[in-house]
Amino acid sequence: MRRARLGLAFPLIALAAGFAQVRMIEAEGEARQYWPGWRGPSRQGIVEGSGYPDSWSEAGPVEWKVEVPGRGNSSPIVWRDRIFLTTSYDGGSRRTLLCFRRADGKLLWEAAAPAAAAEKVYYKNTHASSTPATDGERVYAYFGNAGLVAFDLEGREVWRRGFGPITLYHGSAGSPLLYKDRVILFQDQRQGSFIAAFDRATGNPVWSTPREVQVGWGSPVAVRAGTRDEIIVSSQYRVYSYDPDTGRELWKCNGNTFEVTPTPAVGHGLVFCPSGRAGPTLAIQPGGAGDVTTTHIAWQTPKGSPFIPSPLVYGKHLYLVNDMISVATCYQAESGKLMWQGRLGEAQNESFSASPVAVDGKVFFTNDQGETFVLAAGPEFRLLRVNRLGERTLASPALAGWRWYWRTERHLLAIGR
Repeated sequence: MRRARLGLAFPLIALAAGFAQVRMIEAEGEARQYWPGWRGPSRQGIVEGSGYPDSWSEAGPVEWKVEVPGRGNSSPIVWRDRIFLTTSYDGGSRRTLLCFRRADGKLLWEAAAPAAAAEKVYYKNTHASSTPATDGERVYAYFGNAGLVAFDLEGREVWRRGFGPITLYHGSAGSPLLYKDRVILFQDQRQGSFIAAFDRATGNPVWSTPREVQVGWGSPVAVRAGTRDEIIVSSQYRVYSYDPDTGRELWKCNGNTFEVTPTPAVGHGLVFCPSGRAGPTLAIQPGGAGDVTTTHIAWQTPKGSPFIPSPLVYGKHLYLVNDMISVATCYQAESGKLMWQGRLGEAQNESFSASPVAVDGKVFFTNDQGETFVLAAGPEFRLLRVNRLGERTLASPALAGWRWYWRTERHLLAIGR
């Protein structure tokens, strides 16, 4: 049902004609057939095609369901006949990459990351919360204290990069980004924060830029603004843009809160950055230089942004879920006009962790109890159904080949037609 409005978005600058030239840099080639990294080939949870089931329960249509050893919140990724996941054991002192067969969920191999002391983590976080990425040659997985590791598709280590102890009070969670021939990762922490690029084949550093930010759990995205590529990072108090070739800071924008986790989304010439902890969501025009706070914010909401789940831009609209009160919100993406707000289940604090996905005209929000709220995409709030997995679910799903792949607290399962 429609709920009371929590506050209108308000425009800050006039929309520029050049906005239409801004887009997310998505996966290309064969990778578009699969789910090669965090938030899929679109890098923002949008699924091409139709034919995916939109209704399920514990009873079906579950094609297979297998136990996942250890503990982790990373999302599954898919390449050809393989599914990759990270997990951790013994309180985080041992961390591994798992490979399952897509056809039946059989565990094919398990490859260990370097041994490392377990950092302190939040009760909802784990020592395997970063989603890996693959280019079909190697799988790149980030394990916090255990570093960034590249494995081949048979589980053999190709290279590793260590960063020393991670001094972030809730542990690490950001996922690596594949851009051209490099892997890009940022880690904010009390000391030694950085954003860095590494050669995919060798792991050799391409560039590394120190950051002064001390808190953040997000993941970077790559956007094309006109003829210029930018790496966008949303974190403590500000959103930053970097040159992907040199690591040089291009611009920054104030407006975030203290703790930021959501990954930015892109559409309609704008980059959408929820600031975390029910603060504002910023709609920023990239392509600027220096401090763009007063010049490049097209519109922003006064409050209500998610703490953990990332935003979703689908069609003409921006979709958010305020995980502190279990309320979904839809804005007109270009203007910030509030279209609707609706309650998703019971109001609970920190009730959603998985990021939403969109496919075949529907938007799917999944809460921590494994309930998926299926909404019709569009300017009216229409809750079509609620699907239940019957297990605690903090990881975002992967979709490929007309199947959903879910990682719950204890299992990996495939839901198909």
